[in-house]
This record gives sequence, C-alpha cells and structure tokens, in this order.
Amino acid sequence: MKICAIGLRGIPDVMGGIESHCQQLYPRMVKSGASVTVIARSPYVEQKQYVYEGVEIRSVWTLKHKFLETFMHTFLAIIYARIFVRPDVIHLHAIGPALLTPLARLLGMKVVVTHHGADYDRQKWSPFAKKVLKWGEYLGVRFSNATLVVGKTLTNLLRNRYTKDSLKIRYVPNGMLPKFLEEVSSSHLPQELGIEPHSYILTVGRLVPEKGFHDLIEAYKNSKTTDKLVIVGDADHIDEYASNLLQQKSENIIFAGRRKGEQLHALFSYAKVFVLPSYHEGLPIVALEAISAGIPVLLSDIAPNKDIEANDDSYFQIGNTYQLSEKLDRLDSLNLKLDKGIFLSKFDWDIIAHETFNTFESLNTQ
Repeated sequence: MKICAIGLRGIPDVMGGIESHCQQLYPRMVKSGASVTVIARSPYVEQKQYVYEGVEIRSVWTLKHKFLETFMHTFLAIIYARIFVRPDVIHLHAIGPALLTPLARLLGMKVVVTHHGADYDRQKWSPFAKKVLKWGEYLGVRFSNATLVVGKTLTNLLRNRYTKDSLKIRYVPNGMLPKFLEEVSSSHLPQELGIEPHSYILTVGRLVPEKGFHDLIEAYKNSKTTDKLVIVGDADHIDEYASNLLQQKSENIIFAGRRKGEQLHALFSYAKVFVLPSYHEGLPIVALEAISAGIPVLLSDIAPNKDIEANDDSYFQIGNTYQLSEKLDRLDSLNLKLDKGIFLSKFDWDIIAHETFNTFESLNTQ
C-alpha cells in the first residue's frame, strides 16, 4: 500500500508533536510493508528529496507564514501527490490540513485524517481562524475514509458530535519513546547551560501561548525552589509573545533552544521534574517522553493531559500559578512516582503503528 503523508513540517528531528508522531509511526509502518512518502514543508528541511528509515521525504515549497503556511502547503502537497506520488491513501495530519479533505477525495484518493487536537482552542487564532479550523474538523470527519484521534476524551467527544460518522472515528494514541527508556550518561547534558543532574526543572515545547510557559515562569519566580528552570524549544515565528518570554531569561531561567539526540535524552533523564503547563494539547508526546525517561511530571489538568492518567498529585489547575508554585516547593512530599511499564503497555509505538496500518489496509475493502 502506497501512503502519502501531508500536514507535518517534516522528519526527522523537526520540532513539533505531529512531527514526533510521524517520525515514530512511519518507519514502523514501512517495516510492516507500507510504502510511505512524506511531503515536507521546504522551510523546515534542507534537502529536496531523501530517505529516513525507509520513509521517502519530498520537499514542496511553501511560504513560512504564521497563518497561511499550513493551508498553502496542504493545497500544493495534495496536487503534487496526485500528479507525482499517486498514492493509494493520503494521510492528513491535524484539522487545518483536513480542511482540504474534499479536494483529495475529488482527485480520486482515499483519505485518512489524524486529529491531533482541537486546534481551534489555541490562543493564537482569531475568531475567524477558529471557525475555519472547526470547519476543517467537520470536513475531515465527514469526508475522510477514516479519522484517527490521539486523545481518548477527544475521541468520545467527536463520536458524540458527529454521530453519523462515529463508526469511522477511532482512538489511536501517541506513544512513549523506547530510546528514552534506556540509560544515558549525564556527560551529555549541555555544559554551556551550567546545570547539574537532578537540580533543574524542565519543560519542552514551542514558545507559543498555548504551552503556558508564561504561567510556569511566574510560578517559578513565586516559588522558593533553588533549582534552575530549563525551557527547551524555540518559536517557528518570533512574535511578541516569544520575545516577551525570552526577555525573562536570567541565571536561573534558562532558554536552551532546540535540543535533540543524546542532549535531549539527557535533559529529560536528569531533570528533577518535568512540567507541562499547557492550555492545549492532543496527547502530549513530551509528557510521555518524560515518563519514558523515568522522571516525575507535573501537568495542567486539561483533558488531553488527564488522558495520560498520571497520579492525582501530578496535576494542577490550568492557569493556577499559585498551585503550581506550591507544588514546585514540595516536590518531595508529592506522590509523583509512575510505573513506566504500565504506561508503556498503553502507549506502545509498535502497537500504535500496527493499529494504524490495519486502518489503512481496511480501506482496500471499501
């Protein structure tokens, strides 16, 4: 079966939850017998065409723009896929690209949409943009051959919202990274950050409002902790929000930029605690990475984070900086210990890839 993936920036090691999802998913599907082509966005990959672990990546031009980039690239990528790739199935990621599901169907291709989260809840979008994204969700569910959803709560919500299409809406979560289950030497901690093992608080993500890093910084400043705060990640587009965040940089509030490979592995493994104060998620891969690495987690109590089913002490009320600050002050008294084995059984990438591949193969009978 020939699959063409559209909606992600690219792989490997391109920042983003969807990108991490695809980087884990597609090589496993190739091993199961699929032929996978990823249509990447030109600003995020260096080569026009290359292969990563059996997955072919082709770069198609798009304008790097906060609002137009996704829709422009999805349109061009679908046309490119129909002419040059000729896949059996288009795999669209997220409800923005899903807006063009009818176009792919009109061009004679079957479509699977993976719903990575209710993007219309993101703070950055205007009321008009939120309506467009909700329309994208509707068109994706209505006109796709199958809709995969990474969050358990969101799956149930969509089945109730789109009752006529409920049978083709399936829960297929994100997974834990097997590599992060392995040990890594503390020597891989970036020396220029000036941090010691188990003496820093870690968060990872793009510098965008919905990640809630402004809340974390406020809670950190109001806490009594002597541990440093390390923020890993950067912004696709440096805007006022990202600039304001970066101005909070100090000796104890460290913006580490993007990290990958052994450095990222070490940053997770030797953190005292991982904090995710986000207002919006699908099913947060970064939280699963932290659990994989065996470190405690503190998560905002939004439904996608609650779907992970960590201990009660691991959650704090969204936007409640006082409560988060208090938890940072008494980490040792909280019940934050998690059994990695239990979580791995629920969020296993091999099983996820197998279930996804079965969904695609089932389309042959339609």
